[in-house]
Amino acid sequence: MTTGLLGGTFNPPHNGHLALALAAVRNLGLEELVVLVAAQPGHKRVELDAGTRLRLARAAFPKFRVELDEHERTVDTLREGQWQDPAFLIGADQFRDFLEWKDPDGVLELARLGVATRPGYPRERLDRVLEGLARPDRVRFFEIEPLPIASRDVRDRVARGEPIDDLVPPAVAEAIAELGLYRR
Repeated sequence: MTTGLLGGTFNPPHNGHLALALAAVRNLGLEELVVLVAAQPGHKRVELDAGTRLRLARAAFPKFRVELDEHERTVDTLREGQWQDPAFLIGADQFRDFLEWKDPDGVLELARLGVATRPGYPRERLDRVLEGLARPDRVRFFEIEPLPIASRDVRDRVARGEPIDDLVPPAVAEAIAELGLYRR
């Protein structure tokens, strides 16, 4: 069984995350998708506790399994995971920095990589990364419709008292309002 793994801080999860997940299921033939919420992300600071972000992710991805990931780095998550034939999912912007990750070749030994690209994304940026990998055959690209949304945009709108209905799934907007998140 091929299992897709979508990791992140999800602070908060937004429609771009959901679009990537659904496109990966469609394009990569995933039988299962697991959303991994980083408890202590090694690459960025987050204000919300892991439990709250886990709740938001469960609201955003009700049809998928959502778990807390206690590891700071992807390779460590994959080493401890019990998934059959995992495919770790990332966006093209993240893939551009993939060679800087902890043990990128180790990641590709443990999982395939599903990379979401958008129409018009410069392929030469991605090819440079592929050239630096021992197993470029373990990387598969798939296209998604561009949704220029960042979690920061959602937080900023909430702080300004503006609606976020076009940025996040309805259940996420409800949870943010109910919990009073991201208000200054």
